[in-house]
Amino acid sequence: MAGWRIDVEFERWRVYCPRCRAVFVEQLDWLAKNPRYTRRYAMHVGALCREMTNKAVAELEHLHDSTVKDLDKVYMQLQVERAGPPSPRAIGVDEISVRKGHDYRVIVSDLDQRRPIWVGGKGRTEADFDLFFAALGKAKSARIEIAAMDMWKPFRNSLAKNAPNARVVFDKFHIMRHLSDAPR
Repeated sequence: MAGWRIDVEFERWRVYCPRCRAVFVEQLDWLAKNPRYTRRYAMHVGALCREMTNKAVAELEHLHDSTVKDLDKVYMQLQVERAGPPSPRAIGVDEISVRKGHDYRVIVSDLDQRRPIWVGGKGRTEADFDLFFAALGKAKSARIEIAAMDMWKPFRNSLAKNAPNARVVFDKFHIMRHLSDAPR
């Protein structure tokens, strides 16, 4: 078997044939990015990581922490591929603080699927929320019927521009705050 060599980066075997002096490349779909483990084993480790910490999985499977992390990434990538591109009917929009101060990212969730579908931007401006609609595309943006969000005007402006048929539902926290601030 001299002449067989694995190319780790591209999940392939390179085979050198001494008779014809040529190199053949064989794609192996079942091989994970780490050549010591199969994709099936990566799925096993990833499934364990859903129920346990990476450290606990490493101890259970007698693996290094970084190996568990790498195999879990293979598992998570497959889950993202299986989920497919988002096509939300109802979205939830909010911002999260990345660091102390005013460094924000916009987070958009599919309310029907109950999962986040986009995190991005460099702040909480109208242009930052526009990036979500650009990534989603015009056809899928037009499909949005409901958007739950706070009363932040840049988000409302972006929604009105990119998904004009969407109805806005303001979150309870902000409604209650405005009601408590109203004069009696």
